[in-house]
Amino acid sequence: MVPQLVTVRHRRHNGRWLRLYVPVVPVLLVLSPLLLLAVLAGLVACLVTKVSPVGALRGAGQLLWALPGTRIEFEQGRTAVLVSVR
Repeated sequence: MVPQLVTVRHRRHNGRWLRLYVPVVPVLLVLSPLLLLAVLAGLVACLVTKVSPVGALRGAGQLLWALPGTRIEFEQGRTAVLVSVR
């Protein structure tokens, strides 16, 4: 299942949390021209390093499908960040 929503929580210096909801599909539509350039750059990198482009694309797809349910937490001092992919 492709991720639909990414939630980012950031703890401010005063201790309150700032929560941002990022919908994945609209962001991908807006950034699609850059995504096309990234795919072309990845294809060139695969050809230069002699890696199978089909295998690299399959691996990237498997990574994308495994993202839902992922939680990433960073905390250092008074700063904390939580990223949740749904």
